[in-house]
Amino acid sequence: MARVVFLGTPQAAIPTLHRLDESHDVGLVVTQPDRPKGRSKRPTPPPVKESANTKGLHVEQPSNRQELAAAILGSGPFEVGVVVAYGRIIRPEVLEAPRHGLLNVHFSLLPRWRGAAPVARALMAGDTMTGVTIIKLDEGLDTGPVLTAQMIDIPEDDNAGTLTGRLADLGARLLSDVLPGYLSGDLEPISQSDEGVTYADKIGPEDRPIDPNSDADSVVARVRALAPSPAATLLIDGELHKIHTARVTDIEVSPGTWTANDGRPLVGLHDGAIELIELQPPGRNAQSGRDWVNGRQSDRGVVE
Repeated sequence: MARVVFLGTPQAAIPTLHRLDESHDVGLVVTQPDRPKGRSKRPTPPPVKESANTKGLHVEQPSNRQELAAAILGSGPFEVGVVVAYGRIIRPEVLEAPRHGLLNVHFSLLPRWRGAAPVARALMAGDTMTGVTIIKLDEGLDTGPVLTAQMIDIPEDDNAGTLTGRLADLGARLLSDVLPGYLSGDLEPISQSDEGVTYADKIGPEDRPIDPNSDADSVVARVRALAPSPAATLLIDGELHKIHTARVTDIEVSPGTWTANDGRPLVGLHDGAIELIELQPPGRNAQSGRDWVNGRQSDRGVVE
């Protein structure tokens, strides 16, 4: 039974951690520090920490790259490391610490969407397929050699949350399939292709606003890419709303305006229109478009 160090932070990393714990000796779990959350700003542990604690696994939460190196080097030796959405750059000495290096479960078909936000960027670009690639980490940005990859389709009703969940389960299964062969030396990773490289920059505040001068397809793609969190935003009648679900409509609406049609809110864009299926007014819970219309004093207004 191989001794493994696991590095991961969000909910999407947990399926792989659980699989590893079933068949290997997870000697150390490394995750991000607790962060303030909600209105109370109370420090909240990341999902991986909570999951590891329920299994009685040893957890370290280094706050910088130096502490990360010390935690892993001080807890070894390890046969292999596994990284799933950890969220921190890994120093060369850490890459070399486990006997067989570190494997990364990456939620894209590399070399497309190297970087921090592959799921969101795939959806924002309107991709109709994506997948999981398992690589051996090197010093580059997701440039390491590939052990295996598997493609899946992206249905039109997928958003970043649902798609990430499916990729997380797929990644856990793929790693479980290839890890024994990799550790035995029967499976050798092969170099990535240099063709088709794209980069998935981290999602920032500038990605959230919906531009009414955009076309309907790109706006819906943005909404899907940012749902359920942090959510795309749209200024409606001077109030900033979060838009959780939207779809393209064939009904004509004047650009820069919204109107109610059969109780449904429709927004006119530069090219086409969208229906707001679920949205969240400031300071309130998310609600259906119909409920939102019912609560308005007017059945039309402006968007910016």
